[in-house]
Amino acid sequence: MAARRGKRAAERSAQTKAKRAKLNNNKTPQTETNTKTVSFTVDNEGASANSRENIISVPPPVSAGKWTNKERVLVFSSRGISFRTRHLMQDLKTMMPHSKADTKMDRKDKLFVVNEVCEIKNCNKCIFFEAKKKQDLYMWISNVPHGPSAKFLVQNVHTLAELKMTGNCLKGSRPLLSFDPIFSTPQYHPKSQPFVDHVFTFTIADHRVWFRNYQIIEEDASLVEIGPRFVLNLIKIFQGSFGGPTLYENPHFQSPNMHRRMIRLATAARLKERQMVKEIRKGKRTEEKEVMTQDVTDDVFVTPAQPKASQVELEAPEPRPDRKKKRLTELKKKTLMKRKGLR
Repeated sequence: MAARRGKRAAERSAQTKAKRAKLNNNKTPQTETNTKTVSFTVDNEGASANSRENIISVPPPVSAGKWTNKERVLVFSSRGISFRTRHLMQDLKTMMPHSKADTKMDRKDKLFVVNEVCEIKNCNKCIFFEAKKKQDLYMWISNVPHGPSAKFLVQNVHTLAELKMTGNCLKGSRPLLSFDPIFSTPQYHPKSQPFVDHVFTFTIADHRVWFRNYQIIEEDASLVEIGPRFVLNLIKIFQGSFGGPTLYENPHFQSPNMHRRMIRLATAARLKERQMVKEIRKGKRTEEKEVMTQDVTDDVFVTPAQPKASQVELEAPEPRPDRKKKRLTELKKKTLMKRKGLR
């Protein structure tokens, strides 16, 4: 009993010290927190007195640090976006607990207004989706307010609800990154979870950036895709936020208007070629055909006949002997001779 009272008194003193440190804005670091000891008694009459009392050590809490990274990302778009873009924005907000949302911006407003919106929302990073012609989607990623900023063309968008992948992760957990810290959840963020169970991959292939989200399985450290998917085709990198001098321009980029124009020209060339072939065939059919007055093959099978002498017979021809009757008479003679025994 005395040992238990001593332990409780030590725990109370530690709690009072922690409260005083919080009041003095001097929080104890995570490494200095001591492990708690919990004791329990086994209710068993046959057990010995020494084995009745057992002690279990409880580790300190994981998120005992201080939230120092105060980055906030504003995620919003312009008017005229499609439903797929709206779902993609919602997926990004779900993956980034340190993000904020805002109403859609009018298309007539200039992009410099986004800096003022970020300042009002107390955000130092921005992901802005710009829709044009109701079919082209552009993504602006900017460091507000001094820059730099980058403009991308978003292609091959597949949302979480559309893919229906088998992977899953904890909402608000911190991911592993290998590309841009704008997607990184700050450590000890109030809305984040102290776990790392998924990874954001940004792979460069075919002069584009391919984004994938995978779950990390603890058993064999394999990856299972969660979603969403999208491809970023870099256009330009500017020195300022949403403008300024151009630092880099992608030489492999082809605008969607030019791409659609090339497709139309290719289809028009194919149709023109088919029309030319039809006209050539039609011209061959309507050409005047030469009428053959004499066929060359008429005299191929013509053979000259042998000349016959023309004679006039004044007397009747002699009768020809009947061969059948002659044979019958010969057979009768032979049979008669056999009967008489002459032969």
